[in-house]
Amino acid sequence: MILDLHLHSDRSDDSRASVEAYLKMLARKRTERPLDGIVLTEHRQFDPARDFRALEDRYGVLILNAAEVETDYGHVLVYGVNEAILARFDFTDVRLPAQELISEVARLGGIALPCHPGRPNIGLCAHYATKPPLEGVVAVEALNGGSRKGEDARTEELIARYGYRAFGGSDSHLVSFVGVCATAFDAPIRSMDDLVRELRGGRYRPVDFRGRGAVATGGGIA
Repeated sequence: MILDLHLHSDRSDDSRASVEAYLKMLARKRTERPLDGIVLTEHRQFDPARDFRALEDRYGVLILNAAEVETDYGHVLVYGVNEAILARFDFTDVRLPAQELISEVARLGGIALPCHPGRPNIGLCAHYATKPPLEGVVAVEALNGGSRKGEDARTEELIARYGYRAFGGSDSHLVSFVGVCATAFDAPIRSMDDLVRELRGGRYRPVDFRGRGAVATGGGIA
């Protein structure tokens, strides 16, 4: 099962793409980007009332809701957000303590994973140059659809050094970029609980649909 684990709809302040526009694009690009689902990771927010059932039925695509937050170690994707996590952390805070976030989110039933770690200033690699490594990091985003030259290579080195698992996401803010990078799971994903369980378990790999034919295997990029 293939999911785009990182994209932004018009709920994020820097995107104008509607959820349905993404689904229409995937329907047109199904041969090139054979996705089974998407995970919306809006910036600095989470709305537990969002309901995508009508769109899921119409397009036959799983739609899950997560968040992208900002920490003192860069940007982090939070999956499995629940009432306890929302009570514990203010997602609008752009200096959330990363170590606390990763540890507490795991304790409260979710999982927090650093995204685009090779990106200057807001990626994990830049912060590891001056700070100790974080404990409890399960995986990092090895393939990001918005990466510039050298960013994914820095991430590959990070994965090799620390043994992190690898996943992929488009980081799309534009309709045309949805699904260009994604994650293939060995087990079926039907809910956020399934996604959190599988992300913890490590039975997945990043996939690249940008025309290079690259597929990641194990913890690195092949």
